[in-house]
Amino acid sequence: MANFIDHLGRQIELPNKVNRIVSLVPSLTELLFDLGLDDKITGITKFCELPKEKVKSVPKIGGTKTVDVEAVIALMPDLIIASKEENVKSQIDELSEYCNVWVSDIANINDAVKSINTIGSMTSSSKLAKEMVVSIEKDFNNFKSEIDRSVLYMIWRKPFMAAGNDTYINDMLNKFGLTNCLKELRYPELNVDSIKKLNPQIVMLSSEPYPFKNSHISELQEILPNAQIVLVDGQMFSWYGSRLTKVLPYFNQLAAVLNNA
Repeated sequence: MANFIDHLGRQIELPNKVNRIVSLVPSLTELLFDLGLDDKITGITKFCELPKEKVKSVPKIGGTKTVDVEAVIALMPDLIIASKEENVKSQIDELSEYCNVWVSDIANINDAVKSINTIGSMTSSSKLAKEMVVSIEKDFNNFKSEIDRSVLYMIWRKPFMAAGNDTYINDMLNKFGLTNCLKELRYPELNVDSIKKLNPQIVMLSSEPYPFKNSHISELQEILPNAQIVLVDGQMFSWYGSRLTKVLPYFNQLAAVLNNA
């Protein structure tokens, strides 16, 4: 048996070989597949959509906030991977009575790379995990951005909501070279007047959780006529895990769009 501490300080004791894994976190489901654990993934949420060709055959156990607890327990997992932000505490607590639940709480890239190494250790895939972390850290250490502007990162509409200053998204914006003009925490609601007062130079309309489209650009442009408004891939700013290996090529493409507009 091996002991591990999750991001909430909870200790779990895992068998030396973990053979059955349930993931309640879409970005970490992607990581598990990228660590070559295909045959050990026995349950995922309906929002675990990547990699597309592999998730189709894995049993779905509800949504991230509507987990079918009985279905998960019936799968008899050695390990359940959950998230403080994405999953419901009461469901995590209930599952923890029957199963080993490791809960992530990712606030920045440093947390993300540590979680990759920990998941690698828990699932006997440390070598691939360490290689992934080395690649991610090298890429981000070498990345330089020359954008240096203020940004408002929108995640919802009706009501408007944006990513605050204590989120993983905020850390990604900083890595991209932008300064979040929203100093509030978490994901506050905004109205037209508060958006005008923030007066960001750039507004990013995320593809998730609200699927902003081109048709919404004009709506925000009326509120902020001088701002540069762009649609962005929300997974690149909010998914941790192996998605970090794909972020910097996207950042370079996005920087070209922002600088040439």
